[in-house]
Amino acid sequence: MFTTKQKIHKDNDVEPTEFEESVAQALFDLENTNQELKSDLKDLYINSATQIDVSGNRKAVVIHVPYRLRKAYRKIHVRLVRELEKKFSGKDVILLATRRILRPPKKGSAVQRPRSRTLTSVHEAMLEDVVLPAEIVGKRIRYRIDGSKIMKVFLDPKERNNTEYKLETFSAVYRKLAGKDVVFEYPVTEA
Repeated sequence: MFTTKQKIHKDNDVEPTEFEESVAQALFDLENTNQELKSDLKDLYINSATQIDVSGNRKAVVIHVPYRLRKAYRKIHVRLVRELEKKFSGKDVILLATRRILRPPKKGSAVQRPRSRTLTSVHEAMLEDVVLPAEIVGKRIRYRIDGSKIMKVFLDPKERNNTEYKLETFSAVYRKLAGKDVVFEYPVTEA
């Protein structure tokens, strides 16, 4: 059991849940069995993992990785997600960097809050993490008469084969994490 403990580091020495341990075990198994991922996964670990209901009987596995390891995870993102989706059959896997939102400083305070820690900035970065490996090429916000908002996000058509079946998952995960309704589409190209 000590082996999977290396793959999950939780804040304040909190014990990992059973599901988080299963994700850590899957990462550990991949490191030991998959030769092409072995060297890349050696120093990587996760912060937490949750399971989100998407629609009907589909589920998504959201894995939170440390912010400072996000570049290392992005290098192997496509291969790692493919292997993890095989392990968790029928579930979509999404990797997110753990980011912190800071409240605005009080009036008269000399302390400045970094722009990367604002709510808007964290939600934008989270949106980019959710749709990886596709890139966002455009956004539109549609305001309805009743006052509700819907954000339309246009994804790069080059990654359509890898991400088209996950569009519903992307919407459900982002709604659960950020509380905003998002519709993902590919821009219509005129020939």
